[in-house]
Amino acid sequence: MSDSSIQPLYTILGAGGIIANELAAELVKNQKRVRLVSRSPKSIAGITDLVPADITDAAQTKKAVRGSSVVFLTAGLKYDIKVWADAWPKIMTNVIGACKEAGAKLIFFDNVYSYGLVNGPMKEDTPYHPASKKGAIRAAIATQLLNETKAGNLTATIARAADFYGPGADKTGFLNLLIIDKFKKNSSAMWLGKDDQTHSYTFTPDAAKGLYLLSQDDTSWNQVWHLPTTNPAPDGKGYIQLIAEQMNAKPKYMKLGSFMLTLSGLFDTTIREIKEMLYQNNHPYIFDSSKFENHFNVKPTSYEEGIRLTLAQSK
Repeated sequence: MSDSSIQPLYTILGAGGIIANELAAELVKNQKRVRLVSRSPKSIAGITDLVPADITDAAQTKKAVRGSSVVFLTAGLKYDIKVWADAWPKIMTNVIGACKEAGAKLIFFDNVYSYGLVNGPMKEDTPYHPASKKGAIRAAIATQLLNETKAGNLTATIARAADFYGPGADKTGFLNLLIIDKFKKNSSAMWLGKDDQTHSYTFTPDAAKGLYLLSQDDTSWNQVWHLPTTNPAPDGKGYIQLIAEQMNAKPKYMKLGSFMLTLSGLFDTTIREIKEMLYQNNHPYIFDSSKFENHFNVKPTSYEEGIRLTLAQSK
């Protein structure tokens, strides 16, 4: 067995979230040496290298990244524009600085907010036209990172997913939260926005596997990649029907439109924050991952199978 001191170290910043957990398991499965970093990291998949750090602090970030070969930035922040505006620029600057100092490569797990409202499929070369305050922040930090790679200061990749669902995505996945959990409780499901618009969802294990594959491919660096996501996707009615059938539930649901979100937002800040993103649910949301699928010769998990696996784990 090789000496662990010369094995490359894979560090996950923002450990504990659903994508970070899936990624940690994927790395361990492939016998990689892994470090988990968050404010209070907990062991997963038997990983013992746990580093508590606040990555909005430059010194703590450098210490957490020291010795790493590859760093994954998978942090999720409270869904609050004030938190995002303050923390994200600090995090990106700190992580870039720490990776430069350590000579580590960086993979940033990103969302699609920077694209704004797109007419047609979202692709890796879709220009940034953010339609929300959160999107403007994501566009700024993604541009900052890409500028560093163009200047040759850093080897980095941006890996994007659509909205996601999957086993354990009970706090962040809309399909988990608004449909599966509701049907489990014998109540009506909810759908955000219009129910007749197609909406891509990325299966969380596919996203994690995709991040792992990117970290192993020397030709994939300094690019944007869309993680494997099945196309075409159902619309709201289709998801409700699909999940109801697998759960033997009645496909009853209510639509949460702008008025309902405004009303609910008076009592709940997260709902208030979701309102500015409603354009994603009122227009076709088509996430194209064909670049990744063709390059790595992979096929994303179908929605039927993904929902079956999600339900199997949540029983």
